[in-house]
Amino acid sequence: MSKKDSNAVYDAAQMQREATRVSLVSIAGNTALSLFKLLAGVLAHSGAMISDAVHSASDVLSSFIVIIGVKLAAREPDRDHPYGHERFECVAAIVLAVVLAATGVLIGARAVQSILSPEEETAAPGLLALIAAAFSIAVKELMYWYTRAHARRLNSAALMASAWDHRSDALSSVGALLGIAGARMGLFVAEPLASLVICVFILKAALDIFRDATAKMVDRACDGETEQAIENCVLSQRQVLGIDRLQTRVFGSRVYVDLEIRLDGNLTLYESHAIAEQVHDRIEREFPSVKHIMVHVNPGDEAK
Repeated sequence: MSKKDSNAVYDAAQMQREATRVSLVSIAGNTALSLFKLLAGVLAHSGAMISDAVHSASDVLSSFIVIIGVKLAAREPDRDHPYGHERFECVAAIVLAVVLAATGVLIGARAVQSILSPEEETAAPGLLALIAAAFSIAVKELMYWYTRAHARRLNSAALMASAWDHRSDALSSVGALLGIAGARMGLFVAEPLASLVICVFILKAALDIFRDATAKMVDRACDGETEQAIENCVLSQRQVLGIDRLQTRVFGSRVYVDLEIRLDGNLTLYESHAIAEQVHDRIEREFPSVKHIMVHVNPGDEAK
């Protein structure tokens, strides 16, 4: 038997609103930060800071991708998508990873060009670039923890990808800070090297986001700890004699469960159905990430 979660649409709508609010905060923060870093990079003659500004600007696009992905994922099931649209969140995360990787490649190419043409370096970056890098590290780290907290609470792949995007930006600003400091001390190659380090951090973040999103796109099972917890929950029901089969699969940020339980073969159909309902409802209560459960009853030899 199967049973739909009556609060699924409401929960999805709540998730969409909260994820959108978090993304709008990211958009506002990244827009202000990218403009500040771009201005600091231009005024202080810092190529590393300009590269860092480009990275922050790409985060604005990433936040819009998250908003679109979460909105699509929150749509109600329909005839063509009877199991819902949760995987659109994973699609959004993959698109975000591609955008992030493209940004990293462009920054890396510019850094390599600067390293191969050191004669173009004419002046040390100004103090404003150093201040902008330090400020960026603090702001982006705060944005990382803010977004990560909401991503974990909502179990949102797209928001978690956005959080790691903030962290990669913070790390890239660390590289920019070191590069600018080195250039101010006369080591001009330090700035393009810093941009190259920024490129590596961005590509690493893009790869991690892509791996996580693609893993959720295929029908992989839950982690062993979650499956064991579900099994313990089922076996704690007094009338359940055993579990003949337990299969789980991750669908976007939600989980589907196929379960075969063993009951006393002498029970009536109505009694067996009632017990299966109890098992189903308890799993839903104790595991909020579970969206759909199919419970099948097999006859056992004796009552528990």
